[in-house]
Amino acid sequence: MTIEIINIGDELLIGQVINTNAAWMAERLNLSGFVVRQVTVIRDSREEILEALYAAEKRSEVVLISGGIGPTNDDITKQTLCEFFNTRLVFDPAAYRDIETIFARRGFPVTELNRQQAELPEHCISLPNKLGTARGMWFEKETGKTKSIVVSMPGVPFEMKALMTEEVIPRLQQCFKTSFIYHKTVLTQGIGESFLASRIESWESSLPENIKLAYLPQPGIVRLRLTGTGKDEQKLKHQIDQAVSDLGVIIPEFIYGFDEETLEEIIGKLLTNKKQTLATVESCTGGYLAHLITSVPGSSRYFKGSVIAYSNEIKKKFVNVPLETLDKFGAVSEQVVMEMAISLQTQFGVDFVIATSGIAGPDGGTPEKPVGTTWIAIATPDEVVASHFLFGDSRDRNIRRTALQAMAMLRTKLII
Repeated sequence: MTIEIINIGDELLIGQVINTNAAWMAERLNLSGFVVRQVTVIRDSREEILEALYAAEKRSEVVLISGGIGPTNDDITKQTLCEFFNTRLVFDPAAYRDIETIFARRGFPVTELNRQQAELPEHCISLPNKLGTARGMWFEKETGKTKSIVVSMPGVPFEMKALMTEEVIPRLQQCFKTSFIYHKTVLTQGIGESFLASRIESWESSLPENIKLAYLPQPGIVRLRLTGTGKDEQKLKHQIDQAVSDLGVIIPEFIYGFDEETLEEIIGKLLTNKKQTLATVESCTGGYLAHLITSVPGSSRYFKGSVIAYSNEIKKKFVNVPLETLDKFGAVSEQVVMEMAISLQTQFGVDFVIATSGIAGPDGGTPEKPVGTTWIAIATPDEVVASHFLFGDSRDRNIRRTALQAMAMLRTKLII
């Protein structure tokens, strides 16, 4: 059974509003065992809505629409659906009572435009919207030996999500039997997508036919998403868990977590469990590393603070990097990041320090130290280590990759 999503709204096509509805709907449907075949985004236009509906009806058994059913004159989806299903609008007293309740709670009278929200296509099943005035509309249509379903929902994300969760998905599950779908995402860091693919080629080719692998690269990270389908949920989970276990034997040094975990959460748990503390001293990352670390609730238990030592003057005055070291080796060097890490470890009295220095770009590079050149140092209770990287020529990606690489380096020290 396949589903098609149609998102309606001029604002989506001019980039004024990001179409988050499609992503959320597709994810929830997939987790519920449904296959989303296509997503279509169209304008608030009668002709385009009809064209999209006729095309979707031929491709998919279920069509889910969001948008175009508000109280304003440019919302024409409801009238167009009446035309598509050869029906008419009728007044729904129950829907109107809900609208009155909502407006009374807000202290406003019901306007004529809002009253029209209670006019619904005669041949639809009305789906209550507890969070707004536009009801969901469920249509069923016989097409030969099969039945097609069209559901129209508001475009307001929190209203659509409530309708999907409470009404639409449960009804679809009653109408269609679906296979189980199980996802497991393996998070890797420190190896590029193409090198990773070569490293795990044999493992990938040995996966069962019902398990598919997707590479999902981001700056500094490659997520490996395993998706399995089957009738037996426990057997399916066992298959994927075994595949993940086998992968862990092949690339243990690159796997740092699973599913929605982040490096900052992982190092936070490790520091908390070990009752150890951390600080950062940042040059090229400009505080981004500290931002990631402190984005984790409870990070004050282990993170003590940061110094953004962007200039040589600050490195010398507040981080105590000797001027002769800066002059001899330059700010972007092994010697300087190690001095930065050692000094802050002493000043802050912490167990670990991460120090970063690099040429983020787009300018500032030299033949000896091109844009993307980065040094990262980790001071631990027992040693100070530094590593050199050459990330690339994109400033934003360089900053992101430096922060991720720094946390990955710290993680390896924490799990020893």
